[in-house]
Amino acid sequence: MATVQKSLLSSVAKEKTYTPKNKVTIVGVGQVGMACAVSVLLKELPDVLALVDILEDKLEGEKLDLQHGSLFLKTPTIVANKDYSVTADSKLVVVTGGVRQQEGESRLNLVQRNVNVFKFIIPQVVKNSPDATILVVSNPVGSGTNLDSARFRYLIGQKLDINTSSCHGYVLGEHGDSSVPIWSGVNVGGVPLQSLNPDIGTDKDSENWKQVHKDVVASAYDVIRLKGYTNWAIGMSVADLAESILKNLSRVHPVSTMVKGFYGIENEVFLSLPCVLNAQGLVQVVNQKLTNDEKAQLQKSAETLWSIQKDLKDL
Repeated sequence: MATVQKSLLSSVAKEKTYTPKNKVTIVGVGQVGMACAVSVLLKELPDVLALVDILEDKLEGEKLDLQHGSLFLKTPTIVANKDYSVTADSKLVVVTGGVRQQEGESRLNLVQRNVNVFKFIIPQVVKNSPDATILVVSNPVGSGTNLDSARFRYLIGQKLDINTSSCHGYVLGEHGDSSVPIWSGVNVGGVPLQSLNPDIGTDKDSENWKQVHKDVVASAYDVIRLKGYTNWAIGMSVADLAESILKNLSRVHPVSTMVKGFYGIENEVFLSLPCVLNAQGLVQVVNQKLTNDEKAQLQKSAETLWSIQKDLKDL
């Protein structure tokens, strides 16, 4: 091997240590973690991909499986280890590791168990990559309502028989049951749907647009019931966020941010609002004009989260 290598490659200057420019780390190689990994690879975003998990055999197997596809990728280096030193010099760290909700378990207990997991993960990440942007995907935080909004736009497009990319609108607030559809901002080709149907999304709406948001909320439950878990859509959503960060695009995404002081919210909770993402991470919040009803729903969403958060220990 050494003889062939010497014959094939001419000797040049002394080898230099390579510092990656767009290293991405995925913490957790479960279904969601690997969907995130594949999605960022197919978008050709990282120059190095690092995988971390406590399950060594699965971690090694996933690494090898990805490496065997190197011919079809534009990411030259894929590494994995249970030791967080493998994550050093990451520009973006995607945290998918965490615990799942058990049958009959309260959301408070789930959140508390995940807080305990994060208390181990986050210091390790920061120690090795102090300047990295951290994107938390694990429930109950989730990557904001970026995926909820994607589902919202897809279902609007299905109802109108128009491509998803041409349907615009946000779901804000909590990722999940108390999320808030912003009907006042929904538009197709610049035409606000509320101008065509003033009752859109309300109980008075004869076209029953309210069902679209109900279907958004039910989406994850439907997929879990049918296949046991959700992974592909959230993986693609994470890659969408990663692209804005790694390519410094300054695009607007609905992601979690501290909302105290916004829309009459008084508690220190994180909810999704339209935010600008670029190489510095989350840099600005778009002050979207909401109706009084939408503000009230956001306030209710904040209260729902605060009722869980206020009882957490050792935050």
